[in-house]
Amino acid sequence: MSNPQQLRYSKEHEWLSAAEEGVSTIGITEHAANALGDVVFVQLPEVGSTVTAGETCGELESTKSVSDLYSPVNGEVTEANQDVVDDPSLVNSAPFEGGWLFKVRITDEPGDLLSADEYTAFTAG
Repeated sequence: MSNPQQLRYSKEHEWLSAAEEGVSTIGITEHAANALGDVVFVQLPEVGSTVTAGETCGELESTKSVSDLYSPVNGEVTEANQDVVDDPSLVNSAPFEGGWLFKVRITDEPGDLLSADEYTAFTAG
């Protein structure tokens, strides 16, 4: 399992892209997608809503369980990935590409986000 080096990671297994014009893309990691099993339903935060780091903002349902989706940062949701809502299996098949979940205009970023190497070590533990 590889974690792209250019992303940062939360201990709740979300990834965060570098901000482009203040907006970052958020998804769940391959580790989380594998742990969930086949994702069959995705509930994302609404565009225009505010998300808070470490707080739930959506839900992922798989054939095994239901898991909360957490935001790794504070900010305003600018886009939700309708493709994932329509085809939740994208979360499993392409967690770092087409399976991204939402975009957020960051207002505050916690200092506890992990590098790819730190996240790999965290999930190996």
